[in-house]
Amino acid sequence: MKIQDFDFFLPTELIAQFPSERRTDSRLLYLDGASDQHCDSMFIDLPDFLRPNDVVVFNNTQVIKARLFGTKETGGSIEVLVERILDEQHALVMIRASHAPKIGSKLILADQVSAIVNDRQQGFYLLQFEHALSVLQLLAQYGQLPLPPYIERDATLADEDRYQTVFASEAGAIAAPTAGLHFDENLLGQLRELGVNIAYITLHVGSGTFQPVRTENVLEHTMHTELYHIPEATIEAIQQAKRKGGRVLAIGSTTLRTLESCAQKYNGKIVPGHGSTQLFITPGFKFQIVDRLLTNFHLPRSTLIMMISAFAGLENIRRAYRHAITPRYRFFSYGDAMLIERKI
Repeated sequence: MKIQDFDFFLPTELIAQFPSERRTDSRLLYLDGASDQHCDSMFIDLPDFLRPNDVVVFNNTQVIKARLFGTKETGGSIEVLVERILDEQHALVMIRASHAPKIGSKLILADQVSAIVNDRQQGFYLLQFEHALSVLQLLAQYGQLPLPPYIERDATLADEDRYQTVFASEAGAIAAPTAGLHFDENLLGQLRELGVNIAYITLHVGSGTFQPVRTENVLEHTMHTELYHIPEATIEAIQQAKRKGGRVLAIGSTTLRTLESCAQKYNGKIVPGHGSTQLFITPGFKFQIVDRLLTNFHLPRSTLIMMISAFAGLENIRRAYRHAITPRYRFFSYGDAMLIERKI
């Protein structure tokens, strides 16, 4: 597979810079991967595509205010993006600066917080924060919300609400699980009334979700590592759905990746607990758990477009995306959504 196989022309004006007025105002493109039939709908009509005994699995990660600005001890300006909180005083971060900081040097962040550069690991720096507050508390007080790089504006107070799902409860992500942004409490209530079971996993989305594929042969690409947790209640909900003829709907690529990573690790079974994944899903992958996927529209040449091409079929996705561009569906984090039935 070549990177060009996953390329397409995307008019830049279709990249959503702001969310819709209400979460459920987005459009919905339905694609049946088995028949290659698609139809246009509205997200508010999602319950029409579900039935009793289905299970809908969400990623309940919470976006943290992971961006900090400051200076090196020598005076140069820096920007710090916290990739992963390791404990109360340590974090893996990316640092943007005119000259890379030296190991052992001190950073002054938000004019308030000092941090020591302890190490550098595969492009990330290990920072030790010197403060009585924990890293998470410091970010809540001094950090800024990190919007994706294709949203070409600074985060506003409104983004602190809208770039967060209504069910976010586990702090640790630097990017939202964006398929979940379309749901509000009223729609979740409609699903429950329909007899649909709702379950959660946690995968803290990292910066690797925006990492481009730089290899001509896509199989030579190295996927980023992300941490996940699957509760026992989620396992039970999925097993119950399977027993009763229900379908497993993963809300977002992070949920799909979590469930399928676990199944691949445990020979087709999903087990509760914590784990990590570097799973890179490309056409030819054998899905074992997820029957349906709700996802936003993705970047050309990205690992996410490769994932949905594996799920629905590459030609099906090519045709669906050409269709979406003509009536001007909105793309990426604040854009519209697709509901996809698995091809095989």
